[in-house]
Amino acid sequence: MCQMSVVLEKDGSQEVIMESVILLEAKDGGIEVSTLFDPPKLVAGATVKKMDFSSGKVILVPSG
Repeated sequence: MCQMSVVLEKDGSQEVIMESVILLEAKDGGIEVSTLFDPPKLVAGATVKKMDFSSGKVILVPSG
C-alpha cells in the first residue's frame, strides 16, 4: 500500500496537512484526505498542484 503526505503550499511556505494518507478525493469546495484511523479532513478551497510518487508527497495550493 502506498501512503502519501499531503502538504498545503501557500505564500512560499509548506504546511503538512496529513501524513499516511491513503485516499485523496476531489469534493465540492476542496480536497478531502483520509487515513486508515483518522476521520477524513476537507482542505477547503484547495486544488492539487503536484503528486510526487518518488517522495510520497502531494502538494496542494489554494484555488483561485
